[in-house]
Amino acid sequence: MGFFDRLFGNKKKEEELAKAKLAAEAAKKSEEEKLAKEAEEKRLAEEAAIKQAEQEAKAKLEQEFVQKSEEEKLAKEAGEKRLAEEAATKQAEQEAKAKLEVEATQKAEAERLAKEAEEKRLAEEAAAKQAEQEAKAKLAAEAAKKSEEEKLAKEAEEKRLAEEAAIKQAEQEAKAKLEQEFVQKSEEEKLAKEAGEKRLAEEAATKQAEQEAKAKLEVEATQKAEAERLAKEAEEKRLAEEAAAKQAEQEAKAKLEVEAAKKLEEERQTKEAENKSSGLFSRFFSKDKLDKGLEKSKESLFSKLTRAVAGKSKVDEDVLDDLEEVLITSDVGVDTTLKIIERIEARIARDKYVGTAELKQVLREEIAALLEESSGKETEITLPDTSSEPYVIMVVGVNGVGKTTTIGKLAHQFKQSGKSVLLGAADTFRAAAVDQLVIWAERVGVPIVQQGMNADPASVAFDTLQSAKAQGSDVVIIDTAGRLHNKVNLMNELTKIKTVMSKIIPNAPHEILLVLDGSTGQNAFEQAKQFSIATDINALAVTKLDGTAKGGVVIGISDQFQIPVKYIGVGEGVEDLQVFNRQEFIDSFFK
Repeated sequence: MGFFDRLFGNKKKEEELAKAKLAAEAAKKSEEEKLAKEAEEKRLAEEAAIKQAEQEAKAKLEQEFVQKSEEEKLAKEAGEKRLAEEAATKQAEQEAKAKLEVEATQKAEAERLAKEAEEKRLAEEAAAKQAEQEAKAKLAAEAAKKSEEEKLAKEAEEKRLAEEAAIKQAEQEAKAKLEQEFVQKSEEEKLAKEAGEKRLAEEAATKQAEQEAKAKLEVEATQKAEAERLAKEAEEKRLAEEAAAKQAEQEAKAKLEVEAAKKLEEERQTKEAENKSSGLFSRFFSKDKLDKGLEKSKESLFSKLTRAVAGKSKVDEDVLDDLEEVLITSDVGVDTTLKIIERIEARIARDKYVGTAELKQVLREEIAALLEESSGKETEITLPDTSSEPYVIMVVGVNGVGKTTTIGKLAHQFKQSGKSVLLGAADTFRAAAVDQLVIWAERVGVPIVQQGMNADPASVAFDTLQSAKAQGSDVVIIDTAGRLHNKVNLMNELTKIKTVMSKIIPNAPHEILLVLDGSTGQNAFEQAKQFSIATDINALAVTKLDGTAKGGVVIGISDQFQIPVKYIGVGEGVEDLQVFNRQEFIDSFFK
């Protein structure tokens, strides 16, 4: 047998084997399809039998159609096979061999590709199965690890909560102990304070005569100095007149000076007109003076605050306890301090976290809100409409708080704002009080009504209001005796003065201004409390803030008594009494 015979013989065997294999697979597939089809037909037949007779007939028709189609397909395949065999016998041997070679090559290639595809599919299935097993193993390991971590975390959390509970209980016990000690200490301080006030009152009574004598000497010295000044001015005027008569040049110079003075007066009047269009006293506000006046208070507060938060990054209970101590020692007052701490605690609860770096800003905002609630938003002084009647201010306060000085500065600022002012010297109890107010009236250039020492204060107030109505004055400021808040007879005298004034001008006094010395700290709280009981205080003036580190008293008094602070004293100059601007005060305090 030749090479080509063997080659074609092998290929023919392979072709026959392939055909046999394909036939077997086709028969198997046909059998499976037939079995599946019979099962489906049986199911469909059963469903059709249950549902509708019409569906049974339809299923039968479909079965017959399928059988007929299968028979036609087999007949067609048989005819095609017969024609192919006839064509194959007719074709030349070379064409048959070439065709067989091509078919063998194509078949071998197809089988190779099919085998490779099958191997690839099996490999991919094996890889997928292995990956799935590895993923399951990994998930199981991760689940076990997570379960262990959750168990450990739960144990750690339970331990932390137990420790926190123990710490919190210890802190509560310590806080309760501190509160008990604070109450005990406050009671002791109160007793000591009452004893001190009693001793001071007794000392004041023994020293009063000496003060009266000293004040009288001071007045005499002042009067003597004034007389010498007037004599000196008269002599200077005489010399100036002689010099003017001698020199024409000096006459021309004097004329120029007069014109310059006239120009300055016109500018002053223009400025006063501008001030009338804005709030009273607005021209006297100085941010620099306010900053300087609050410098000691600011340094004291923030040096304490810096020490309290040193080395800490978060505002916690310890920081709040230290802040509470800082505010109380800065004379903000216990009640107001507790209110501020509660506000900050609410802020922390809302914001979840507040760092010590933010504490200053948070403290600033909460104090500003507190002052707004008590002092309101107004930052300008305006005179309410009193139906063409004078606006009456009665000034009260203890001796030494700067009451007379405050009246003089108020009169000056009202006058510079274009208002006509009349003073009433109803402080006839203290030696030289009338003389001191007269000096202030002359200094600022406003008229005064006075009847001298030991006169009836109510009578002075009566005459002052009658004069004010007659003169058409805009503002009346009545000085009253510098009384101790524990002197009942002097406190009752205020009621008498108010009653007399209301007979002349209904609803007078329109404003009762309590003057407090900011440097006295907590004693100012007690004064405000007692005066509020004795009379209807509706405005406060806090003086001497420039010489003390107790500026926090403004915050405490304003909040505790819900009385607006209208004026603050930040210096000794006549223009150093400023309108209390809540926002500017806070800005300077926290600058």
